Amino acid sequence: MTTQVTVPPTDRRDRPRSWPVPAALVALSAIPLTAGALRLVQLAGGPAVMPADHRFTGFPIALVVHIVGAALFAIVGALQFVPRLRRRSWHRRAGRALAVAGLMVAGSALWLTLGYRAQPGTGDLLYVFRLVFASAMAACLVLGFTAIRRRDIAAHRAWMTRAYAIGLGAGTQVFTQGIGEAVLGTGLLQADLAKGAGWAISLAVAEWVIRRPAAQRHGSTA
Repeated sequence: MTTQVTVPPTDRRDRPRSWPVPAALVALSAIPLTAGALRLVQLAGGPAVMPADHRFTGFPIALVVHIVGAALFAIVGALQFVPRLRRRSWHRRAGRALAVAGLMVAGSALWLTLGYRAQPGTGDLLYVFRLVFASAMAACLVLGFTAIRRRDIAAHRAWMTRAYAIGLGAGTQVFTQGIGEAVLGTGLLQADLAKGAGWAISLAVAEWVIRRPAAQRHGSTA
C-alpha cells in the first residue's frame, strides 16, 4: 500500500507569492519601454507615431544601445526577483546578461548626455542628474559583480537592487512629472526636479527593501 502525501491548504496559502513584484516592475517600465520601441520604429523608417526628435538623425547607435539595453535590463531584472529562479542556475546566467545590459544603459546614458544637445524643455540640473545617476548605476553594477566574486551574496543583492532601481527611474518619472506639474507648475527647474525625484524615490524604495529583515523579505515559511 502506498501513502500519498498532500500539502495542507494552510501551507499552500502560506507560500510566498512569487510573481506580483516582478509583474509590478514590468508594468512600471511599460510606458518608457513602449516609447523606446516606438522611437526605434520611427528611426527605422516606420510611421511617425510620436513627435520627431531632431537631435537624432539617421539611426544613432547610442540611442539604439540605450533603448535595447533598457528593455533587457527592465525585463530580465524583474525576473531576478522571483525566489524560485534565484535558487536555480538561471539566476546566475541571467545575472551576467543583466550586468551587461545595465552597463549598456549607463554607458549610453553618459554618451547621450555628453555627446548630444540637451533635450528641449530640460535644464542644467537634469544634465547633472543624468551624469550622476548614470555613473552611480555603473558603479553599483561593478560593485555588485565584485561582491559576488568574493561570495558576498548580501552585498551583491544590495548593489544590484540599487542599480535596478536607478534603471527604473524612467518609469517612476512618469508619475513624478505628472504630480510635479500639478503641484509645482511648469518650468525648466520644476521639470528637472520632478525627474530627479523619480530616481530618488526609486532608490529610497530600494534601500527600504535592502534593509528589511530577511524574514519580511522572504516570508516566514521554510
